[in-house]
Amino acid sequence: MAQESGSKFGLSKSIGIGVLIFAVAFFLILPYYLGPDDLNSCPQTPDNKGINDKCHSADAVVALSGGDTEARTSEAINLYKNGWAGKLIFSGAAQDKSGPSNAEAMKKQAVEAGVNPASILTEESAVNTQENAANTKTLIQTNNLHRIILVTSAYHQKRASLEFQKRTGNDLEITNHPVAHDKQWHQNWYLTPIGWWLAGGELVKIVGFYVSG
Repeated sequence: MAQESGSKFGLSKSIGIGVLIFAVAFFLILPYYLGPDDLNSCPQTPDNKGINDKCHSADAVVALSGGDTEARTSEAINLYKNGWAGKLIFSGAAQDKSGPSNAEAMKKQAVEAGVNPASILTEESAVNTQENAANTKTLIQTNNLHRIILVTSAYHQKRASLEFQKRTGNDLEITNHPVAHDKQWHQNWYLTPIGWWLAGGELVKIVGFYVSG
């Protein structure tokens, strides 16, 4: 009996350790999956002579509204000012239909930060990620853009990239660069209810993306 009890204890301990390892791996890996950052190893400014093509400048920085829109816009502005692209594209309809679109508000923030209005393009109709991609495609094609840096919140980056790849085709090169931390998402996302809500919601939507084809 003692030997049997010891075996059960050992098995329970092994299971507990396995669950702990899985949980730690999940907490560490999930943010990297949801928020891929192709510029993570790049310098602050583009290295157009380097061998890492991801560190080369792009034709435009595309920022999507939603979540912490102000933080997404600020990240796009920083990229623009550091020479990563000569154009900014802001995409998003108005939450309050009586006021300006999110894209227009993002443009205003950029202009106030010193960006030349002539360098800014806006897409003001998109109400979800699919429409962000589909509607922005027109601006991308009209302006003969071949490479963009896509900016959104870290929890949203993976799905946004999938939608853009699907709807804009293989002729467009997409470089991912999420906002690492904003009002809704940060490194310790699992300590807040909204962190779990956002992570879970994105995983479900990503599964839906692959299922729907």
